Amino acid sequence: MTKAVLIGPPGSGKTTLGRMLAERLGVVFRDTDADVETVAGKPVSDIFVEDGEARFRELEHEAVRRALAEHDGVLSLGGGAVLDERTQQLLAGHHVVYLSVGLSDAVQRVGLAAARPLLVLNPRSQLKKLMEERRPVYERLASQTVVTDKRTPDELADEIVKGLPA
Repeated sequence: MTKAVLIGPPGSGKTTLGRMLAERLGVVFRDTDADVETVAGKPVSDIFVEDGEARFRELEHEAVRRALAEHDGVLSLGGGAVLDERTQQLLAGHHVVYLSVGLSDAVQRVGLAAARPLLVLNPRSQLKKLMEERRPVYERLASQTVVTDKRTPDELADEIVKGLPA
């Protein structure tokens, strides 16, 4: 069983915080986007362009399913992974940490030139729309919600560790 599953929109700090949290807990960090890239043999942005979002989402669901079954460290999910109802069901019983971030902090962290396939046209507007659409799903799935705005990764890691089940 994973120690913590991190969910949240692009720019919420899932990768940075996931690595730090795993180090603090003495476990391994795993990122399902990296798993998808390994299986596909190409970056997520290329999967979107060459194979389409539907193919990416299928690879993503399989990566989450596999990771939840075999990984016992800290797991970071891609921002949209939670949209799949099958994935939502798989998360039941896991300690899911929703990293909540405001739009201005997310924009600063993502950088508007980053290779984020769903943010290609009008990135700020697209990010705002994604965050608004996904927020209810993130909130419903979360065992713990951590607001990341204007806080250091150290502070956030401390809060998450305190919220983990014994």
